[in-house]
Amino acid sequence: MSLDQSAISLTFPDGNSREFPRGVTPAEVAADISKSLGKKAISAQVDGRHWDLQWPIEADAKIAINTLSDDAPALELIRHDLAHIMARAVQELWPDVKVTIGPVIKDGWYYDFDRAEPFTPEDLGAIEKKMKEIINLRDPVRTEVWDRDRAIAHYRKTGEPYKVELVEAIPADQKIRMYWHGNWQDLCRGPHLQHTGQVPADGFKLMSVAGAYWRGDSSKPMLQRIYGVAFKNRDDLKAHLTMLEEAAKRDHRKLGREMDLFHMQEEAPGQVFWHPNGWTIYTTLQDYMRRKQRAGGYVEVNTPQVVSRVLWEKSGHWANYQENMFIVEVDEEHAREKTINALKPMNCPCHVQIFNVGLKSYRDLPLRMAEFGSCNRYEPSGALHGIMRVRGFTQDDAHIFCTEDQIESETKRYIAFLSDIYHDLGFDNFKIKFSDRPESRAGSDEVWDKAEAALLSATRAANCDVELNPGEGAFYGPKLEFVLTDAIGRDWQCGTHQVDFVLPERLDASYIGQDGAKHRPVMLHRATLGSFERFIGILIESHAGKLPMWLAPRQVVVASIVSEADDYVHEVVNTLRAAGVRAEADTRNEKINYKVREHSLGKVPVILAIGMKEVEERSVSVRRLGEKTTQTVPLDGIVGDLAAEGTPPDLR
Repeated sequence: MSLDQSAISLTFPDGNSREFPRGVTPAEVAADISKSLGKKAISAQVDGRHWDLQWPIEADAKIAINTLSDDAPALELIRHDLAHIMARAVQELWPDVKVTIGPVIKDGWYYDFDRAEPFTPEDLGAIEKKMKEIINLRDPVRTEVWDRDRAIAHYRKTGEPYKVELVEAIPADQKIRMYWHGNWQDLCRGPHLQHTGQVPADGFKLMSVAGAYWRGDSSKPMLQRIYGVAFKNRDDLKAHLTMLEEAAKRDHRKLGREMDLFHMQEEAPGQVFWHPNGWTIYTTLQDYMRRKQRAGGYVEVNTPQVVSRVLWEKSGHWANYQENMFIVEVDEEHAREKTINALKPMNCPCHVQIFNVGLKSYRDLPLRMAEFGSCNRYEPSGALHGIMRVRGFTQDDAHIFCTEDQIESETKRYIAFLSDIYHDLGFDNFKIKFSDRPESRAGSDEVWDKAEAALLSATRAANCDVELNPGEGAFYGPKLEFVLTDAIGRDWQCGTHQVDFVLPERLDASYIGQDGAKHRPVMLHRATLGSFERFIGILIESHAGKLPMWLAPRQVVVASIVSEADDYVHEVVNTLRAAGVRAEADTRNEKINYKVREHSLGKVPVILAIGMKEVEERSVSVRRLGEKTTQTVPLDGIVGDLAAEGTPPDLR
């Protein structure tokens, strides 16, 4: 490749640099390195940005060439290209359909269409077939940058009003980039693959159709959203579909009905009606957390649910979080205007109010203040999902008021505290994400620099690796997010730990230091389970309803085989209850096989069957959940074992 006078320097992952003409494309760079890399290349990383092979590079940069062996960029491109290929297939099958947007999402993509007739399952099959035809054509993908007027004129001419609206909304300083997959064209930021044949034809599947308002606005047209999933090959797709089948079996809403745990209803959207069995899980888990917090040096408090707007304005929530808050207007007696309050979406400002009562000394720090706080946050009705995503929930929330010098030790202490709890609950593996400053935030850049540096330093001191999660911090401070992996490999973000220099300043919190002067405390926000409701849903799904004995709401059912055994059944139940086991009797006039099936569906860990033989021998026939065989043992020998199994891990 010949150089002109305007050369740029590109630095490769191995540290070596080479000069290329200004405006060189990654495709040209890859081909210059080797013919094989030129053929395998799918995109590039240029100064950390995902870069299309066709985009010119105009300045010195760091560059890495991506191939299909690079999972993250490969999957992004495959899924993005499939969104375009699907939209092309739809318009080839139904030319009158209007296209809108089609982003990549977790495991796949979606695309929204404006079509008079609803898509049917048969339509999805036809679209998939057409997509595979397009992939097999190996049509080239090309891109151009247009000016705004040309793009608007083009979409008006082709009758695509949604694209006109999108172009008009693009900021004036941004490029209008067009992509063609064969002869089909779309507005897109890119990047994309180089031809349709690079998409694995056996690695994708269309999953479902749902309604979606244009741009999420209920005043705008309702569109049809087609979802798809995609992977690099057929085996990965098959594994994902198998996981989805398993997830459907574990759906906490289905298991909640079978185990009689809770229900939801229209009169209280996003609120949980806990049944006795579900509430037993809830209170057992809460009692466990209360004991762990007490042992961890926390004091427990309780704060109001309805709090004046004045406090939310002082804290910054009114400006930064109001859209998620339930506003409560009250006609106070003799007042000329309504008093504006809000249901608390979080407990932080209220905990500062407790801290602010009376003088605090440096000797009082760190002060670890915990609350099982009932919170309410507005979630769109379409986003609600069983007990996993609700409007009313309880947080195992706590705030640690400390000095700057204590941030490191308290963070290390908290990570150990959280690790111990997750282990007890069956989650030995978790990863940590570090979320830094969001665009909308309170506090100066100087304060954020200090908070981010302190949290990163503390996490490293705890010998923890972190994954960066840019821009996802809270509006008042950076945070660590603790992500669990469940039994079927799904990730769940649960615990959080945040460093906050902002709220103590805004709410005028202070303590008296060793020098006798007032100082601002640092406020560490932390939640281990997060929402009790959501965490219980995760537990149910991860364990497929077969909860550990200590958490199971119905630990033992003692079932009679014949009615003559009823008295002994009740004696066994009373003996177990006296030993602390949650036991109940089933003396219904039903066959024992019917009782076993019913209680197995309800995920009862242990069923003790009793007939006349067991009465005479003072024994029980033990059947454990998931096992087909039974074992007859003396009553005296089983009571202690069951009591031990049912004891919470922190009390063993």
